[in-house]
Amino acid sequence: MAAAGPRIVLSRMTAYRVPDAAALEQKCFSRPWSAAALREELNSPHARFAAVTVDGAFAGYAGWLTLSGEAELLRIAVDPAFRRQGLRDALLAAVLAGAREAGAGTVFLEVRESNAPAVALYRKHGFRPVGRRPDYYDAPVEAALLFSADLTAPARPDGPITPSERG
Repeated sequence: MAAAGPRIVLSRMTAYRVPDAAALEQKCFSRPWSAAALREELNSPHARFAAVTVDGAFAGYAGWLTLSGEAELLRIAVDPAFRRQGLRDALLAAVLAGAREAGAGTVFLEVRESNAPAVALYRKHGFRPVGRRPDYYDAPVEAALLFSADLTAPARPDGPITPSERG
């Protein structure tokens, strides 16, 4: 009999997970958010956060704001030890579903221009480039690409984008 795969659980992130998310921030971002900043965002009436665990271990999280019919992805991070298991896809799908449920018609995000894996993830989930902000990031200084996803468009039977759109 084949061994069962890892137990992956996606849930709403609570204050209990703030220390885990703050530690992950240190691993994933050049300008990490502090535990206090995470707690403040988590307590915002417009913010929602999702957490993912693998066999009980905190593996990642995503946070987004929804206000006035729009949503903005604030953060998405997966611990390097748990990457390449589809966790970013699961977290991003939770963001899109949560934003749609909260009444958002569009989701916006910024991403470092050099972050090819993230750009590919966002494109795979239906995000399209809508702009560029030069020198948006520091440590190192870099442009941000702006993306948006239309949540009002009907889902395509073959996934978020057609094969001819993949690039």
